[in-house]
Amino acid sequence: MDVDAVFAGGGVRAFAFIGALEVTEQKGLKFHRIAGTSAGAIVAALVMAGYRSDELLETLSTLDVKTLQDERFPYLPFPFVKWLNLYFRLGLYKGDRLEQWLQDCLEKKGVRSFEDLPQGALKIVVSDVTRGRIVVLPDDLKDYGIIPEKYSVARAVRMSCSIPYFFEPVKLHHKTVDRGVSYIVDGGLLSNFPMWIFHDRKKTPRRPVVGFQLSPQLEEEPPHQIYNAFDMYKAVFDTMMSAHDKRYISKEHAKNIVFIPVDTVKVTDFSVTDVEKEAMIAVGHEKTAAFLENWPSS
Repeated sequence: MDVDAVFAGGGVRAFAFIGALEVTEQKGLKFHRIAGTSAGAIVAALVMAGYRSDELLETLSTLDVKTLQDERFPYLPFPFVKWLNLYFRLGLYKGDRLEQWLQDCLEKKGVRSFEDLPQGALKIVVSDVTRGRIVVLPDDLKDYGIIPEKYSVARAVRMSCSIPYFFEPVKLHHKTVDRGVSYIVDGGLLSNFPMWIFHDRKKTPRRPVVGFQLSPQLEEEPPHQIYNAFDMYKAVFDTMMSAHDKRYISKEHAKNIVFIPVDTVKVTDFSVTDVEKEAMIAVGHEKTAAFLENWPSS
């Protein structure tokens, strides 16, 4: 069965997607187009490049995610230097190692730029904080005077994973008349779960769209508890990441979403253990199997 798929962001919680993919393969689902944000963009790109769930498991399990924390001047012991670097570079880590790892993984399947994939098969969501807008790659690159199909898939995914203040933003240089520069960060800032991306109100969908979300059912999400400034900041950031998507996801769309609640691991918990990884994979497998028992529903 041919379907389009959307994978949400969620940092290291994305291990749950491996379990979900195991089930979709067993059920014979074929992904015609895939979209993703942040960690969901990593999964989307690797799956579209040809990785199966067992290959993803091997690739991600052997990755020491701590190695992706590439600081500038790591030999300097003073905490002040790190914060000074954050102030001027806008991120604690460069993100170069993440991009290189992505590039190596994709090149194993013969994928470098978007022209190495079927046209329109992969959509990556990023946030342009300079222009204040959601950007879909590679499609919207033409607005920057860049040839979409020639653009690096690894660079696009890195952009979507650039968590603000954690990774440095990626500078996208416009090749248009204004010759400006846009700072690009994590797509989850504006749309962490882009179920809207394959929806066209003017056309009847050619294929079902199934979404994979790393959260409980919308009505089950608990309210934010705010007691101090840090709680307030987290609540503001979480709201910013989810408000756009929640407005779009009606009950009609929710019936096409696999909700995978992973609340025991933080998004940036790069010290996640093998036991925690296995638990996330198991939850992804369980929730997807239960969902597909009655999907698609009429």
